[in-house]
Amino acid sequence: MKQKKLFVAVLLFSMANAAMGQGSAQPVDSLPDVEISEVKVLSARVPLTSAQTPQQVTIISHEEIKKLPANTIDDLLKYAVGVDVRQRGNGVQTDICVHGGTFDQVTILLNGINITSPQTGHLSADFPISPDDIERIEILEGPSARTFGTSAFTGTVNIVTRHQDPSRHGVGTAAAGAANVFGGDHGHCGANINVALGHDAGNTGGATNNGVGSRKARMIHTLSGGYVRDDGDTPNSAYETSRLYYNVSYKSDDVKGSFQAGYSYKPYEANTFYGAASQDQWESNEHFVIAANGEISAGKVHITPSFAADRRYDHYQWHRDSPKGENFHRTDVRTAGVGIWADNRMGRTSFAAEMRSELIYSTKLGSEMEQSAWFATKGRDGVAEVNYNHSADRTNIYIMAEHDVILPKWTIALALPAINNTALDHKWRFCPGMDVAYRPDYHWKLFANVNSALRMPTFTDLYYSGANIEGTTDLKPERTVDFGAGAKARFEGFLGEMRLYGSHRTDMIDWVVYEDEKEDGVFRSGNFQLDNRGCELSAALMPRDIWERNPISKIQIQYAYNDADISYTRAVAASKYAMEYLRHRVLASADVRIAEGLGVNLGVRYNHRVGEGNSPYTLVDAGARYERGRIVAYINVTNLLNENYRDFSYIEQSGSRVVVGAKVRF
Repeated sequence: MKQKKLFVAVLLFSMANAAMGQGSAQPVDSLPDVEISEVKVLSARVPLTSAQTPQQVTIISHEEIKKLPANTIDDLLKYAVGVDVRQRGNGVQTDICVHGGTFDQVTILLNGINITSPQTGHLSADFPISPDDIERIEILEGPSARTFGTSAFTGTVNIVTRHQDPSRHGVGTAAAGAANVFGGDHGHCGANINVALGHDAGNTGGATNNGVGSRKARMIHTLSGGYVRDDGDTPNSAYETSRLYYNVSYKSDDVKGSFQAGYSYKPYEANTFYGAASQDQWESNEHFVIAANGEISAGKVHITPSFAADRRYDHYQWHRDSPKGENFHRTDVRTAGVGIWADNRMGRTSFAAEMRSELIYSTKLGSEMEQSAWFATKGRDGVAEVNYNHSADRTNIYIMAEHDVILPKWTIALALPAINNTALDHKWRFCPGMDVAYRPDYHWKLFANVNSALRMPTFTDLYYSGANIEGTTDLKPERTVDFGAGAKARFEGFLGEMRLYGSHRTDMIDWVVYEDEKEDGVFRSGNFQLDNRGCELSAALMPRDIWERNPISKIQIQYAYNDADISYTRAVAASKYAMEYLRHRVLASADVRIAEGLGVNLGVRYNHRVGEGNSPYTLVDAGARYERGRIVAYINVTNLLNENYRDFSYIEQSGSRVVVGAKVRF
């Protein structure tokens, strides 16, 4: 009852603020720069710049993406110190974790649209784009249920694609494009191509900046596609990837809109991905996504509708080309939402509502269907003789009220989301949060926050059963309350950051072997309690900011520490995920200009993971890039010293790999 009264009070307070007129507070966009302050990030339901946001947001910019010795999006994320990237294979099936959490607890976004898989987080990092298509990557560390609903439990990764206007002056019709062709050892080869077209879309009725003529509405189309294949350099690790992506954006004075559609297909040899007993596992993932969102401005009020539809096909074989242990899954996710925000004399007030429907058809997951409802497996690798005979569905309803007080030196965000899921007891659950940022001057930003979140179990957590593994249908949703504080400092030629965090997590989900069932060796999904704490430190020197001719553009070193206290209601003999987190992580990188147009980048990564069979390892990556006119030639070497290492104790990772390529702009 107290929670409901608090929720109503916040709503009334927010509505009152929204009704107020514009006051004397400094306009939001006129705050002093702190870092990339013109870039608006998705840390809140209202648009805030990187300088204004009171939450912990790491940005990997387009310039960094071009220079890092990375060949995939997974490789790029390895250079964010707060992100734990665990791979089973090179280029396929990556688990993304934040702050000692698991792969199911991170929300993956594509241009703000949630593409997280409700089947399992193993499949969430399946993008229909390549690094060539990315403008930036935003990483929000800590719970963000108030912005992205369930599954945004320990963090959020938002991939923002490039859709720049190819017209130099933003009028008329213009086109541009680029192609990237590459190859390397172990039969690695592929190509990416992207094309952009910008054109006028009518007059908005306003005058141009010089007062002559009418201001034009603009539409920008981007289309990209790519293919990669690889023979693999460890047993049974070959893969290939095909993808296609389209985005169109519209912008006028009062209306902004975007539509995107993506497709990817990945068949791959899965070695010992799901158990050491089989070395000839095989899997394929097929992913379709379409989404539209927009913003309509009516004076001080802004309305932001959105819609998304996501379909995935997953085909898995315990032994390749054998029906024993073979599974087919199809997941359908439909999301519709609307947000409303307005500036007022107290800052910005926003409301949001979203409905997300999740459905799975499967030969393994869910409740058994009536035989009359069975139908043949679909997708590129579907088999007409095999039927989906299990299914499960649920709908998540989310509403939220948030108010952001935005002053020249302060940002204070108060939010109260409410979540109702049809798979539970139809009761509303609240996940309040508060963030505070203080900017005493241009050089400093201090922040503190307390946020909570709820995460529903995946369909795999609930229903999967197989050799030595058993799901639990009555799992409780995970809950967390996180605390954080930190500081950022920027001076000429220097950027530093420090973050401290802690969390109290209840009803966490893990796959474990209980001590009293050790002889059976069966992993079962179950709930437990976890308290963790950690810190992150980062320091970067940018000598070229002081002396333009300095060959060193940037030297950076980062460190992350995490520790956890885990409590089970029953004694546990073994754990699949929760007990295997990164305790120590060190990143070091250097970007050096050798000559005009020629630069090299060096990266060193040290990972120390707790858990039985996990040994610390250090990897060195190096890349060189030469740019002349419209042509760029590059070489990337990952694991330069050919280190023998494993992200999972039983899966051998790739040795040294060389990729050489050329990009041409046209």
